[in-house]
Amino acid sequence: MQLPVDSSSSRTGVLCAGALVLDTLVRPIDAIHWGTTTFIESIQPRVGGSAANTARALGILGVPVRVAASLGNDEAADVIRHELERCHVDDSFILAAGQPTPQTIVLVRSNGDRHFLHHKGCSETAFHTGLQFTPGLTAGIRHLHLASLFVVSNLRNQAASILRGARAAGLTTSLDTCWDPQGEWMPVLSGCLPELDVLFMNEDEAAQICAGNSLPETARQILASGPSLLVIKQGSKGCRIFTQAAETICPPYDVQPRDTTGAGDCFVAGFLAAYLEGAPPERAGLMGNAAGALSVQQIGAVEGLLPRTRLEQWMADTPLRTIAS
Repeated sequence: MQLPVDSSSSRTGVLCAGALVLDTLVRPIDAIHWGTTTFIESIQPRVGGSAANTARALGILGVPVRVAASLGNDEAADVIRHELERCHVDDSFILAAGQPTPQTIVLVRSNGDRHFLHHKGCSETAFHTGLQFTPGLTAGIRHLHLASLFVVSNLRNQAASILRGARAAGLTTSLDTCWDPQGEWMPVLSGCLPELDVLFMNEDEAAQICAGNSLPETARQILASGPSLLVIKQGSKGCRIFTQAAETICPPYDVQPRDTTGAGDCFVAGFLAAYLEGAPPERAGLMGNAAGALSVQQIGAVEGLLPRTRLEQWMADTPLRTIAS
């Protein structure tokens, strides 16, 4: 799917850059007992990785979307490309790498929580020279969403320059941190903040960033460094959105989760789909919550997601959950 070459005033597309991964979801796994055999309900291959999940979700929601990433020359890459195309994602700027396509074993508990066993593969070399915002890459694009900051190795030192290049090309920017297995957190993130419009993180990641400070105090510090919005994804508790002027709490939809894998990435897609159209933060937050709620009701990141008009009808028909203060 090729995005149109438009003037900057009529660009509507989103460029997602980050990790593309082939996941294998194993559920339910509530405990590991080494040296034994456990019977399980299902083992299912699914496309994953934050960039792939958010891009596919945007495509399902009807937002023109393109991906910049790397894949190996293997069957896993073929599966991922086929799935991207099915979700109307432009994959023409995915680079072929000499290493294997990244893969993850996802162990899913009965309550939907999950643990990831990840092999980086070509994510080790992706973005080693950053990302060049050529006219072809940015044609029809208005916004860069950078995913997988702490998962794709070279993004640790290239993310700030990539975001700066996006700004120079006239794009707005967002970033979703993901978990940092190396525990570096703010020393990596701080260089990105001046180049960001929206920063996403979940509440576990936010706790690491806060480093002993309260979330509102950390939000003030982050917003003073550049972003206009800080969005905290809270799963079954909805989300919190901070601006310089206010904090907005968006309640979750009342659903029963089966698999939370990729729900945060779908939240980002729902949020951006509304926010980039000019919706206020509270409306964007509710659409993000809706996309996440639809995601968790099915196995896999985007299998439960609905096209935009059906999603909005689902929002109108589905009750919000009351969260105790």
